[in-house]
Amino acid sequence: MKNFISPTFLIIYSSLLLFSSITYAEDSNFATEEIDDPAFDECLLNKTKQANTPITYQELKRKCIAQLSKVDEEQQQTPEFFHRFSSEEVVAFNPYVMTPHKMNYILPFSYTDNINRDAYTDAGGKGYGDELMGMEAKFQISFKVPLITQRIFNEGDGIAFGFTLQSWWQLYNQDLSRPFRETNYQPEIFYYTPLNWQPAGGKTNLVLGMEHQSNGRSQLLSRSWNRLYANFTFAKDNYAISFRPWWRIPEGDEKTTPDESANDNPDIIDYMGHFELIFAYKWDSIEFSFTGRENFKEHHGGMEFGVTFPLTGRLNGYFQYTNGYGESLIDYNHSQQRIGIGIALTNIF
Repeated sequence: MKNFISPTFLIIYSSLLLFSSITYAEDSNFATEEIDDPAFDECLLNKTKQANTPITYQELKRKCIAQLSKVDEEQQQTPEFFHRFSSEEVVAFNPYVMTPHKMNYILPFSYTDNINRDAYTDAGGKGYGDELMGMEAKFQISFKVPLITQRIFNEGDGIAFGFTLQSWWQLYNQDLSRPFRETNYQPEIFYYTPLNWQPAGGKTNLVLGMEHQSNGRSQLLSRSWNRLYANFTFAKDNYAISFRPWWRIPEGDEKTTPDESANDNPDIIDYMGHFELIFAYKWDSIEFSFTGRENFKEHHGGMEFGVTFPLTGRLNGYFQYTNGYGESLIDYNHSQQRIGIGIALTNIF
């Protein structure tokens, strides 16, 4: 993402450059050596802003080289999956950088073989459900904001706020004026920490969080739930496995009616289950991911399979296939298959 550098910074930076060329003439090779690395430029910018006393360009440069060397050394010992988390710490509080949380993608073409018409029959108006199209667009936007990065219990732990938005858009449905059929909002707050347990030479981490998910609708179309979750991840080399169980915060068993708002979906656990299992693998420049949910008692569940692949430059394509219950909140008790193709804005690794 492009940084917008203020005139004040340019003046300070130029002054430091001039001062360093006069004071440290004997170190000219070091001073004039060019480093073509966005992370290095980012480090210079951050350290200039943080400096409380005059500092030369050489000192800034040495500090950044030392910092990036330390990051490189740590990354050489870190599995592919955790590389992104290490680099995020460097720019965590930069106001010009939005840190991704889950995947960000746009699927202009997304087709389902069984669009959920029943949910809209009573609530969406006469004939609304019948006019829905199986072809629509789907996208996901997800980011996080660090709240505490200083050590709490372990080195490298912290607390963050995350937000994920998913939307299903009837882009090609001109008869219905191209409405957004369903949008899910998912804010969460979570504690994350690396673990010292390193089975089979891999690395592990743990996330403990609380999240709310809803579709922002009213009465019969309203869907929402709250849950506490834990997420344990094991990563080694170019693959990662994550186990994420949850506990739904009780809301009662009374269903929402047109006259009274109670529990939008009291049986959501029957379809969404109590956990999800995630597997991610990177082969060369192609990334594969699989997410599965299951309620073994009710024999209901759902899965999502995704593939990201390079297109041109820094642009990656994304293929997604889903099957079962719970692709969205409005579809939590509706089974379908969906296939989509588009662009991945961020990757898994």
